Amino acid sequence: MPLRPSLSAVLTVLGVLLQAAPAPAAELLPSTPAPTAKDWASLASLPDWSGTWVPDMRDQGLQETSNPPPWTPSVAAEMRQAEAEEASGAPRGLFINCLPEGMPSWMLISHNAMEILFTPGQVTLLGESDGNRLRRIYTDGRPHPADPDPSFHGHSIGHWEGDTLVVDTVAILPETFIALSESVGAPNDGDMHIVERIHLAGPGVLHDDLEITAPHALSRTWKTTRVFLRHRLVRDAISEGVCLQGLFAESKDKAGHAVFIPVPQDSGGNVAPKGQ
Repeated sequence: MPLRPSLSAVLTVLGVLLQAAPAPAAELLPSTPAPTAKDWASLASLPDWSGTWVPDMRDQGLQETSNPPPWTPSVAAEMRQAEAEEASGAPRGLFINCLPEGMPSWMLISHNAMEILFTPGQVTLLGESDGNRLRRIYTDGRPHPADPDPSFHGHSIGHWEGDTLVVDTVAILPETFIALSESVGAPNDGDMHIVERIHLAGPGVLHDDLEITAPHALSRTWKTTRVFLRHRLVRDAISEGVCLQGLFAESKDKAGHAVFIPVPQDSGGNVAPKGQ
């Protein structure tokens, strides 16, 4: 009859094997240390970007004509067609089905307010339009990931040069638009790189100086500035905005509970007229 090892012997062998096994990959990744009191106190030395920031719509309109993107020839022809459609009253509509505007369109053409929050190692931009209007800018010295997952707003790292926040953004989905309006713009088509210099131009004026490099849509790096104006009134506080909510109607189910029910949509993602 073969001998069976005792339970204690088995546990001893398992312990030796576990000690010799390599650590899980997660344990090898660098961790983010908890912020200290000194880290929180250092935020007081940063410029005052508190309040609600609203885009200067007049300046946006001027930028459309005075400093348009240097499109490649093929994209320029497409933009002329889009502008003609917009002028005729039949705009094509870039932002449909409640997808986020993404970068750089959020900073270029947004009509909605935003807040800017400073926390140790991070600057966060919070928008009003929908739940996806969020940017995280890491200021803790980390680099971009070696193999980042593309997203609508990309991966942003930043550092302070005096009172100017310099932001470097990569890994933006190729489908996101470089837009001049909600109906004129082109997908960046990949490999886009954005550098921003965000700074106060006055006590209540914030400038975002952008340098946008998009080799598949632009013939050269496009330098442009967008202006945001500060509001401090209570009525100017950001309110909740849920894009998809407009695609549902309030109703009751069989049990009498309040529920949302979908409403018909057309091919552009808009609510279809009754009877369709």
